Amino acid sequence: MAEPTVTLKQVAAELAEKQGLSKKDATALLEGMVDSFTKHLKKGNRVRIPGLGILQVKQMKARTGRNPATGETIKIPAKKKVAFRIAKDLKDKLL
Repeated sequence: MAEPTVTLKQVAAELAEKQGLSKKDATALLEGMVDSFTKHLKKGNRVRIPGLGILQVKQMKARTGRNPATGETIKIPAKKKVAFRIAKDLKDKLL
């Protein structure tokens, strides 16, 4: 059985309760944070979130792969991906 997924609305509700905000304000704050992270990642900046980790865009090189169904060799194009590196504090708490 898969672990439950926590949504942005659920996090906003917890944040609103703990900080004495309305759910609407907490949701707007978190959505603004996501928008800001996206803007900085598009510019090529790293986003460091103390206690959580670092988000950054990494360029993946083009490579050859194999279709597992047919065994045929295929070319996989270069692409960008968002990488997350966990902060040491969080890693120590979780692992």
